Amino acid sequence: MPVMSHSVRVALDELIALSALAHGTSLARSRRSPALRTGTSSSRWRGRGVDFRESRIYQAGDEIRHMDWRVTARSGKPHTKLFEEEREQGLLLAMDLNPGMRFGTRVRFKSVQAARAAALLAWMASAAGDRVGAIGFGGGINGEVKPAGGRRGVLHVLRALRDWDASADDANQQEPLSSALARVRRLLRPGMRLVLLSDGFSTDAAAAERLPQIAGRHEVSVVLLRDALELAPPPPGRYALHLGSVRQILDFSDSRVRSAWTERFAASRERLRDQCTKLGVRTIELDSHADLRRALAPLLARSRHSTIVT
Repeated sequence: MPVMSHSVRVALDELIALSALAHGTSLARSRRSPALRTGTSSSRWRGRGVDFRESRIYQAGDEIRHMDWRVTARSGKPHTKLFEEEREQGLLLAMDLNPGMRFGTRVRFKSVQAARAAALLAWMASAAGDRVGAIGFGGGINGEVKPAGGRRGVLHVLRALRDWDASADDANQQEPLSSALARVRRLLRPGMRLVLLSDGFSTDAAAAERLPQIAGRHEVSVVLLRDALELAPPPPGRYALHLGSVRQILDFSDSRVRSAWTERFAASRERLRDQCTKLGVRTIELDSHADLRRALAPLLARSRHSTIVT
């Protein structure tokens, strides 16, 4: 049985080997704009998984049910209770497995490069003591790996990346980003970060409504995959393209075809990038042949305490 090339399929041994590349680095935390935070203080949440922090003088708008009656009686002035949310340090990776990701003309497919980037980020998060989880969407995949800590937690994610890639359907089974974001919201816990790895083709109108809901409560980064052939058309000539069982001939001698080719790819990336820019979400463009450490540098820090201001 022939060995599948690591350039077109995700290989578990390659993802595991990336642990060496993660040595001495960790995920950098960005300093978020106050305008993106929900509420005036990150500790003022009420519900399950909260701890009492302190009492303070009652202010207009505070809920009556949070009144601290003991302090109020003792001081003679109305006081309200503040609670601190239990925050779980962790990373959730959202992997786009739609058919368009299984494409590449330089070294490897975008899908393989995305899995490699996700693996490197997972190793770094684990080294910093964070829990790591993942979801896969598109291509008929609807997978989830709940966040877990340690090497075992990372390996669960890496195996899922390998299995999802092997099972993803090359046929036109497109899942919109908005659907994936709905699942992301269910898995994210307070304090967790999200990294989305996609080429932007799955971005739909509804995603513009759901992404702000996540970015307002969590640190979000986007790794935007792209291939050299998406940035510039091939030399003039007739080319056969295959997507599953579908075969199509494109004549790149036609200037209109050449122009439409690059415009369509650019539009898919711009749609997602524009949404991220409006929200202050950091976006990293990653070529299918790029060096991971160099390309992901804005996400990396030399120590857990390093901070990148965006």
